[in-house]
Amino acid sequence: MTRLISLTLAMKKLLLTLIALNFGIALTLADSLILKGSDTLGAKLVPQLSEEFKAQHPDATFDIAAEGSTTGIAAIIDGTAQIGMASRPAKSGEISAASTKGVKLQLTTVAYDGIAVIVSAANPIKALTRKQVQQIFTGEVTDWSAAGGSAGKISVYTRNTSSGTYSEFRELAMNKRDYAPSSQKMAGNEQIASEVANNPTGIGYVGLAYAKANGVKIVPIDNALPSKESVLAKTYPYARPTFYYTNGKPSGLAKEFVDFTIGVTGQKIVEQVGFVPIK
Repeated sequence: MTRLISLTLAMKKLLLTLIALNFGIALTLADSLILKGSDTLGAKLVPQLSEEFKAQHPDATFDIAAEGSTTGIAAIIDGTAQIGMASRPAKSGEISAASTKGVKLQLTTVAYDGIAVIVSAANPIKALTRKQVQQIFTGEVTDWSAAGGSAGKISVYTRNTSSGTYSEFRELAMNKRDYAPSSQKMAGNEQIASEVANNPTGIGYVGLAYAKANGVKIVPIDNALPSKESVLAKTYPYARPTFYYTNGKPSGLAKEFVDFTIGVTGQKIVEQVGFVPIK
């Protein structure tokens, strides 16, 4: 009998320990936020937002993977992130894949952006037309002399295929035509800016927050430059919104972070980083 009581007490102690451990794990998960997706948002903006958010929520932890909008939307569909960062809307195939898994892709617009066309500061080109941009990025024009510049083979730098900016620029600037076969695909905005800065005949595109990198200059398109005013008025041809995706309405820490991002403090950070606030 004594042995049975001892075993019962031991089992109760083990059960209480397991409950405590599980509760601790639940608390840890509740205070941890995983964000995946857009490099445009995830390389600069979201890390700065998360730092300010953690100042108000010291127990919160963030796991941010900025590998392209496609990966962010996929992460919401497969449940490996609470927030998917995207610089493009979800495609019909992604919406169908989500529906098949019982996932409702819900977007929240968090900032506006202008995709800036950049060249090396050493490039004498002063402006381009929308037609010239399309011709250059599709490979129809391959020498700067055909676009009003000095003779020299054009080196085209683009984002990789998982990038929302890759898709949006193709939509906004190229009439959905394919990129030049010789174009060089980069993993992020900062890589494009670096390559263009070091190549006097290079051209690429980056989000507005990355357009002031050393060694590059923004090229006016049809006499328009990307700015807060031209993006909001849509007078700049390559303006676009950026998003957070969630599975239905966000809850818990994800909701708090979404609300923080689109709130007063978050939108001040949006503007400080170089994006255009939604309010």
